[in-house]
Amino acid sequence: MMGRQINGTSEASPSLWKQGSLNLPTPDDSGFPATHPDMCILRIRRNHLLEDALDEIARQKPKDLFKPLRVHFIGEDGIDAGGVKKEFFQLLVTELLCPDYGMLIYQPESRTYWFNPTTLEADAEFLLLGLVLGLAIYNGVLLDFPLPLALYRKILGQEVKLRDLEDMQPTLGKSLRQLLQYEGPGSVEDVFCQSLVVEVPGFGDTRVMPLREGGADIPVTEENRREFVELYVSFWLNRSIHSQFESFAKGFLMLCGGPALQLFSATELERLVCGNPFLDFESLQKSARYEGGYSPEHRVVQWLWQVVGELTREERKLFLKFFTGSDRAPIGGLGNLRCLIQRDGPDSNRLPTSHTCFNSLLLPSYRSKEKLADRLRLAILNSEGFGLE
Repeated sequence: MMGRQINGTSEASPSLWKQGSLNLPTPDDSGFPATHPDMCILRIRRNHLLEDALDEIARQKPKDLFKPLRVHFIGEDGIDAGGVKKEFFQLLVTELLCPDYGMLIYQPESRTYWFNPTTLEADAEFLLLGLVLGLAIYNGVLLDFPLPLALYRKILGQEVKLRDLEDMQPTLGKSLRQLLQYEGPGSVEDVFCQSLVVEVPGFGDTRVMPLREGGADIPVTEENRREFVELYVSFWLNRSIHSQFESFAKGFLMLCGGPALQLFSATELERLVCGNPFLDFESLQKSARYEGGYSPEHRVVQWLWQVVGELTREERKLFLKFFTGSDRAPIGGLGNLRCLIQRDGPDSNRLPTSHTCFNSLLLPSYRSKEKLADRLRLAILNSEGFGLE
């Protein structure tokens, strides 16, 4: 078991961190300073990304988290002008969403993640998860972190209701609404055969928990069905994950709290985290700037946009991530990115490269559209850790 010192309190964190996470190279060994008066520096080994990231965040003084963030992957030469930071957050989120850690549960109907009510992880992990989300917002990094609107409503102190459970688990929500609206033959008690309990899946078994005292002996009827639904919704969105959410919210609000937060709706807060899911590549093309001899009329530029238009939806997201460091649009849409496309020498077999911190694409002057398409696809499919700045 390892201790974590977070904001002045020692937190136990037994299982999320694996071996080696406290054995980071010294600053001299890593070639990068561990501290800086004007920056918050995270030194990360790529093959221990999650463990090192949480260790590095946990060792920071709270005031240092408000400094500009810089990430250094130990043993790599990427200079973090913003691109390495973007890659770091995306890789970290991918790790955090891994089912092996059991912190969050995937909701297939809504394609979102929610807190695991039966997790074995300590509260410290959820506090650090909130810190990661807050750090990303504070540093202007968009994340592919699909969380339901219920989470953002809870962060804003708003009440969560049946509609929020419906958004996250449509089938379950529909069943509860049918119970509320039932007026068919037979009584609610006879038709639904339900008591004031909830079944909670666990590790290999299912626990039956009363929604209120004596709930196992109280049938759901016409008279108390609204109470049942309210208790049921509150159980899944509040009671069962109370500790996890409170720790998460504490970490998030350390960086993003304050009166200004209340100016946002839940949807607006979600877009601060995830960006705009609508990808308007026509707006991206219209706002693009060109250097090095390229212009909107140059044949290579025209080929580029034709190839982008022929990509699948997933390939377009990969292209955007390769180009800008995120597969989401910022608030206001892709037109606000002001991307830059630069000529990178004559025709060659080299792949396109990018500087994600500047939203710039370096594109050789390929001799044919087919070659451009081939080189671009190879680049976007094999971009992790390659030439990012």
